[in-house]
Amino acid sequence: MKLVVLGAAGRMGRTLVSIISEAEGVSLHAAIEREGSAALGNDAGTLAGIGENGIAVTSDRSAALDGADGIVDFTTPAVSLAFAEQAARNGLVHVIGTTGFSAEEEAGIAEAAENGARIVKSGNMSLGVNLLAVLVEKAARALDPQAFDIEVLEMHHKHKVDAPSGTALLLGEAAAKGRNVSLQEQAVRTRDGITGPRETGTIGFATLRGGSVVGEHSVILAGEGERIELKHMAGDRAIFARGAVRAAMWAADKPAGLYSMRNVLGL
Repeated sequence: MKLVVLGAAGRMGRTLVSIISEAEGVSLHAAIEREGSAALGNDAGTLAGIGENGIAVTSDRSAALDGADGIVDFTTPAVSLAFAEQAARNGLVHVIGTTGFSAEEEAGIAEAAENGARIVKSGNMSLGVNLLAVLVEKAARALDPQAFDIEVLEMHHKHKVDAPSGTALLLGEAAAKGRNVSLQEQAVRTRDGITGPRETGTIGFATLRGGSVVGEHSVILAGEGERIELKHMAGDRAIFARGAVRAAMWAADKPAGLYSMRNVLGL
């Protein structure tokens, strides 16, 4: 399966190039960076630290997608949306690990899936986090919302630009699904000053940023006299890259549509 990596010079892009070089059944077809990037023209393998692979980083989208089977994308919402539309036109697989989408951009992604793209989109591509989401949903369903409060705590490196993280929102959505409520209506994302007592049934979010933390997420279910804590710690971006490559291969023979990592992993 011939894959195109977007943002090939970034942290995740370089990791993807490396993982694709090791994985069976896939190959790197092209590596894309934005116009004006200092990485343009450089060998993608050299940038990834695996040695020359003969794939020069380019900003020419049309040439890069010609003959490709799929796109793997951890970039920005605007870039992901543009490539989703291109994937629809070309009938490609598009794996999206980008986070921070607006409601309008989410609708655009869904429209691209309806128009011919095979999109796998998730706030987190790792097996562990998606399993955690299933456990959170089950716990939220089992525990009385009048007796247990839910808080989602996340920490990432200082360069991350969106908050809460896509993974935190994924876990919040799992909790809301377990309780059969709308996360948008029940989420509390900020607390400052005299907030008053915690409102029963809400799902709180706390965001930490600093250093080089790849990603840490905890879902706390706090009751009177007891607390349950479900946690995932990511120590290497390779787990996300491996999940993304697995998602691309899974979607290769699927009909056009919008899928999640739960579909890929059978969860």
